Amino acid sequence: MLLIFCPYCGPREETEFRYGGEGVAIPEDAKDRDWARFLYYRSSPAGLFTERWVHTHGCRRWFLVVRDTLTHEIASTRTLESPQPERSAQRGATAPGVGPRRTDGGVP
Repeated sequence: MLLIFCPYCGPREETEFRYGGEGVAIPEDAKDRDWARFLYYRSSPAGLFTERWVHTHGCRRWFLVVRDTLTHEIASTRTLESPQPERSAQRGATAPGVGPRRTDGGVP
């Protein structure tokens, strides 16, 4: 089991959270073509990727997670209102309790 660091509640088990999609800006006053692109077209990069997550069994608040899609390691978490860190600063920038941690006694 992984621990995910909720910016509002602290570290919690992964079963308390739900994935909410790619962390891209929601278009305002978008035409049908723009909405279709927002809803159905997703990049699938290898490496660091910003995602939206919601703490469904906790504070029920949305936040952003920067996760490595190859290793599933969580590089950082932040509130939706937080400024986005520079791209070069994202790699290896982990806050206390942010990275994947096992609660079953195993070694990550």
